[in-house]
Amino acid sequence: MKKNYLLGLSASIFLFTSGINAGEVEYVDQQKLKSIADQISAENIEKDIKKLVGFGTRHTLSDTISDTRGIGAARRWIKSEFEKISKSCGGCLKVYFQKDVISGEKRIPEATEVVSVIAVLKGQTDPGRYVIMSGDIDSRVSDVMDFTSDSPGANDNASGVAGVLEAARVLSQYKFHGSIVFAALAGEEQGLFGGKIMAEQAQKDGWRIKAVLNNDMIGNIEGINGVINNTTARIFAEGTRQTETEQQARARRFTGGEVDSPTRNLARYIDWMADRYIDNLDTMVIYRLDRFGRGGHHRPFNDLGYPAVRIMETNENYNRQHQDLRTENGINYGDTIDGVNFDYAAKLTGLNAVSLASMSWAPSPPAEVKISGAVRPSTTLKWKKASGKEKKIIAGYKIYWRHTDAPQWEYSRFVGNVNEYTLKNIVIDNYFFGVASVSKDGFESPVVFPGDAGAFGE
Repeated sequence: MKKNYLLGLSASIFLFTSGINAGEVEYVDQQKLKSIADQISAENIEKDIKKLVGFGTRHTLSDTISDTRGIGAARRWIKSEFEKISKSCGGCLKVYFQKDVISGEKRIPEATEVVSVIAVLKGQTDPGRYVIMSGDIDSRVSDVMDFTSDSPGANDNASGVAGVLEAARVLSQYKFHGSIVFAALAGEEQGLFGGKIMAEQAQKDGWRIKAVLNNDMIGNIEGINGVINNTTARIFAEGTRQTETEQQARARRFTGGEVDSPTRNLARYIDWMADRYIDNLDTMVIYRLDRFGRGGHHRPFNDLGYPAVRIMETNENYNRQHQDLRTENGINYGDTIDGVNFDYAAKLTGLNAVSLASMSWAPSPPAEVKISGAVRPSTTLKWKKASGKEKKIIAGYKIYWRHTDAPQWEYSRFVGNVNEYTLKNIVIDNYFFGVASVSKDGFESPVVFPGDAGAFGE
């Protein structure tokens, strides 16, 4: 068992230099995050993918009674793995099945229990704040209603579930301010039902969800286009929030925010983590909800207004997706284990783990961020300061800004533990702005764009 890191004991990662008021700040890499990335095991991921493939099929409508084949055996095994992880950390995880009966749907015509597996690592300071890592359990072949044929689903999506399990093994060794959820969601191929059930229940329970990282196919490096590349990944992130009102849309027209939804700034945050903590990985932030005409389990969370992204491989091989196992004209079809690169899957799992850890060690993203500066030479930002137990962990706030056509934040300034700051001689018309919360041990939240368009919520 590796050492448990208690809150507030790590050294500060900020170098303060002279400057305006609180001064400029340079980000210095966190050693705890480097350690987390290094602990992710490709061997564990390989073992878990092989186990999931060994259930023959994980189709939502498949056998639920057998101990060796079908969706029932798969979900019981996943739950048992989460329980083993929890036992090794002294019961730190709350592990449970989350279920509902679905019927009358095109892909689930008869009443069927859709059962996901959830494991929650409760936060120490702000347990009502959540970040989520998900992968989907089920698999399919060419006919989406064929629940008897062998459907290995090695990459789609045993790779994502294996990543969730491995992230849980590593992160359960630590304690965090916010809560982390590890979710193996069911019913994705039949209509995103596991995600819908979880998102709706989270909303009913009042979860303050700040991030959903959905991992759907994180193990393939050989594209249908002939490209072989293990150094890139994609982050799909929608723009304007699905729940935006007409009044909010009118305000956004004049103030911006089309590319600064909380989902987009979550994606920028993950991209920033990849640059610093994952060797030989460059992430592409894709300004779309998902691939053309396709979907994933992040979408039900987006539908309710939560920040949620899809993390996946860059080069897809369609011969290995949703295919019957066969060989035609010398081409092997089917999602089999030989199509998964375990080191690459470990790399993307590490990206998830460091992003979840950093957000959970950081304070909550600032709320009620507002901006002003029209017909003035300077720009003023205001926000609501941390309250409750978070007041003890927060060092202050950091303002970011960038040119309006820049994909990533370019400039920043730490301004101290205040709730208002004016950037002198920086004209509001020429840049986009945002504010991040910073903990005393140097962890930053995602950046929050001012107004409703960028709000992460309370």
